[in-house]
Order: sequence, then structure tokens, then C-alpha cells
Amino acid sequence: MERKWWHGRTAYQIYPKSFLDTNGDGIGDLRGVISKLDYLRELGIGLIWLSPVYASPLADQGYDISDYYRIDPRFGTMDDMDELIREAKRRDIGVVMDLVVNHCSDEHEWFRKACEDPAGKYGQYFYIRERKPGEALPCNWRSYFGGPVWSPLPGHDNLVYLHLFHRKQPDLNWENPEVRREIYTMINWWLDKGLAGFRIDAIINIKKALPFRDYPADRDDGMCSVDNMLFAARGVLDFLDEMANETFRKYDAFTVGEVFNERPEELPLFIGDSGCFSTMFDFAETVLNQGPEGWHAQAPITPEQYKAACFRSQAKTRDTGFLCNIIENHDEPRGVSRYLPAGTCTGPYAMAAKKLLGGLNFMLRGLPFLYQGQEIGMENTHCERIEEVDDISARDQYRVALAAGLSAREAMESVNRFSRDNARTPFQWDASANAGFTSGTPWLPVNPNYREINLEAQRSDPDSVWNFYRALTALRENPEYREAVVYGETKPYLPGQKNLMAYFRRAPSNVLLVIGNFQDAPQKVRLPHAAKTVVLNNLRECVIKNGVLYARPWQFVVLAMK
Repeated sequence: MERKWWHGRTAYQIYPKSFLDTNGDGIGDLRGVISKLDYLRELGIGLIWLSPVYASPLADQGYDISDYYRIDPRFGTMDDMDELIREAKRRDIGVVMDLVVNHCSDEHEWFRKACEDPAGKYGQYFYIRERKPGEALPCNWRSYFGGPVWSPLPGHDNLVYLHLFHRKQPDLNWENPEVRREIYTMINWWLDKGLAGFRIDAIINIKKALPFRDYPADRDDGMCSVDNMLFAARGVLDFLDEMANETFRKYDAFTVGEVFNERPEELPLFIGDSGCFSTMFDFAETVLNQGPEGWHAQAPITPEQYKAACFRSQAKTRDTGFLCNIIENHDEPRGVSRYLPAGTCTGPYAMAAKKLLGGLNFMLRGLPFLYQGQEIGMENTHCERIEEVDDISARDQYRVALAAGLSAREAMESVNRFSRDNARTPFQWDASANAGFTSGTPWLPVNPNYREINLEAQRSDPDSVWNFYRALTALRENPEYREAVVYGETKPYLPGQKNLMAYFRRAPSNVLLVIGNFQDAPQKVRLPHAAKTVVLNNLRECVIKNGVLYARPWQFVVLAMK
């Protein structure tokens, strides 16, 4: 595998709206990000991904872009953005922005012009179809946010337009080469500003299986998941390779794709040495137990499921390239509330369990990608009523649960488990009002547990989750172990031992053995041979006798083997 400038770094996702507000309007801003660059460098971060800060009506929290060349005033100015790129680079931190090009906002100039003249140039920028009164829609696909993917084109009773996501997010027609040229021009404009690269949103959706047709319904609403269409579509890599040639490859830019539906034979074309992207997120764990019925039907994820999913991902990319390893992001609930058994975060082993989960994910081969607040063990929040929920996908899933016969209380239980609001509550900087996020009223309520879980309290505690993450990032940069941690082969160890997740990271210079006791009871782990030293430990003691590690509940250790 060709070695790249970004391989040894640790990445960090910032959700700007919830990171730090500097002007008291309750919304985080770019000045807040700039003010915390030294904090991120102290944490060991070398890449930051900003969720969208482009001009947007925020129907889907910025993933509905009305102008790709402007910063939304709520977040600041283009001068602020330029300063952020410049100041981050001075600290050897690359700035990555979201690239949202499957769709734009219905308030974008292109869509407004398409509504004015559907038969004209800009009408071809979107998927607009005729629908006479009483006729069926062009297809029965269900939007990711619920309801049909077709909505009436404003001002035209006989026309509908396609939106795989929110109705305010019309899909761009990638079959039109003029649309692609507009997108490539915009990408290069940002790269010329000094961006390190892009996180590429929902990109598999750009290729539609045409002509539009129905697939078997999977719910009582008569509609089907968009996944049916994506499975049938062919040719997305032609678009992606063209985009890479016209943009990313010219700049040696870092790119990470949000890819859910790749076929095994396509993996090298996505992230191989000549792939379209530098890397892509590993979603194998996040999709566990998902099904067409909805959130309410999802069973909790077990340690054995989590382990198996991680090892499958490691095996499939062993000879291909890097994945980005995550346990949470802006579209997922908090990892510690999702992958740790219920009650763990409030139990006596909460700190140890949070460190274990972070360590097991971080030490896998690939690029570790932290999400803001993960480094202090932030947890899911809780809402009593659906009216308190901001997330549009959660509101849809609440309706799905009610339609399936669940009570309002039961429907809210599933919302509280999976709502995207869980990750979007403001960062918990300290125990002052609003967790130090804002002097005003936060756009989304702060998690009430901020007085116990906050950065200020953890920085001075050597046993905190935050200091453990600092130790993880330092290990990645340690010249003695860097080769094994960054490039070493991942090989599972004792995969059949229940609730034990253990694996080697092998390099010619040294071999590390990563061990996690994924349960609240002790267990014995027989070592393959003698350990040279304990490199990292989430507890104060590490007991090894006669070749056996006596692992305490939720203990995580990294051993350098002889």
C-alpha cells in the first residue's frame, strides 16, 4: 500500500452548530472552532472535518445547501473560514469540509430557476417528471426521512421532482455533464483555498437505477427502501473516478466517502492505491440489527456482534487500503450508549467501559475518527415528548413506531435510543451554565449530565476518559510503536472466547496485543507467549501470572509482546 501523508494522523469531526458559540446566539460558530484549535492539537488531532457551514435554510442541519460559495451567517464569514484554514495549518491540522453533492437545497439558485422553467437548462439539473392527476408516482421509493421521494414541483401541478432525502433537498442529476462540471469547479475553488480535502456525503446515491420503477413494498405504506434501487444501480464509480481526476488527485487531497452499499469487488476502486477516495467510513458496526421495520424493531448490539463486525471489516481491507474507524458521528447515537450494555454508563465500571470501547476501536488498523464529545464519554440525552425532538428522521421513526402499534412511551424509547439529537447536543466544556457552550439559549438543550461529564473536570483527572484518549493519540505518534499502530496487520486472537475482543497489531519492528474484556465480570485470558511490557492500560493494575492475564471487568490493555 502506498503510504500517504494522512495515515498516521487522528481525525476529529466537529459539528459546528454544537461545538462552541462565541456570540451568544445559541449556535456554535467558526470563531468557536478557531478558539479551540490549541485544544485539538493538545488532544493529538491532525485532521478536522467540519459538518456543513455553507449557506443553508437548515432543513436538514446544513445538508441542504443553498450556496456552495458562501458561509452561512449563523456560522460566521468567509474571512473566518479562511482564518480557520490558515490557523489550523499553522498547527499542522488539515481542515476537511463536507461535500454534499447528491442534492442541494430547494432554495439554491439552480432549483429556483428549474421551477421557473422546467423545460429549460436548469430543469435538466434535477429529476423532474410529469405526473397527471390520478396517476401513480414515477416509483414507490421511500425517502430516507419517510414518505415518497417525489413532491410536486412548486408552481406546476403536473410535475414532480425527486428527493431521496428531505423534500427541501432535491437530487441533482449527475447524468447531466453540465451538473458535474459545475460541481468540479466548486470543489477546486475550495481546494485552492487550502482545504486538506472533503468528507463526501451520501455519495452512492448520485447514481440512480434508471428508468424509474417500483420495487416490492416492505411496509404497509406501499413503499420500499431506497436500498433496492442502490443495489440495482450500476456505474457510480464512473462518476466518482471522473470527479477524482478532475479534482482530488490534482491536489493530493484527503477524501473520505460515506459509502454504505459497495460491492466487495469494488472496494479497491473506492480506496485502493488508485481509488476514488483516500478512505471510507466503516459502518459495519452502525448498521448491526437494522431492518426495514424501523428503529423500534432493532435489538441491542451485543459485544460478540460488535467484535465480529470489526474483524470482518479489518479482513476485507487487509490488502486494499485504510478504513476510517468510528463509534459515533452526527448521524448516530452516542457510541457508549449504543455499544455498551444498558446501565453500564451509570454503573461502577462506567469509566473503564467507555475507555475500553474507545481503545478497541482506536487501535484497529485504519484512520481513527473521533466525534466531538467522544473524548469525554458524552452519552445519549433523553426527551419525554416527540415535540422536544429536533431530528427529522427521529420524528419519522416515531410515526413508524406508532403505526406499528407501539404506545407513545414505547415509541419515545426507540427515539431516545437512536435519535441524531443524541450526538448533536452541545459540547460539554465545563459545569457552568449551558456547559460553557453559550451565554445565550442553546439551539438544542444541553444534556443534563453536563455537571458530571465535562472537559474541565476530566483534564485534571489522570484517570479520565479524556486523558485515556490523549494516551491513545500519543501512542499513534510514538516512534517506537508507530509502525505497528498505523500500518501493522490486524489479526484476531482468541476470537471464540465470549465477550473478549483481542487482536494483534503486527509489524516487523514489534508486535502489540490488544485485549478488551467486554463484560462486567472478570475473565482469564491466556497469552500466546510472554509480554515484554504493558504499553497502555485503562485501569491502574494489570495482573499477569503464569502466562494468564486476569482481566478485570471492562479492562483494556495493550501489551508489547516478546
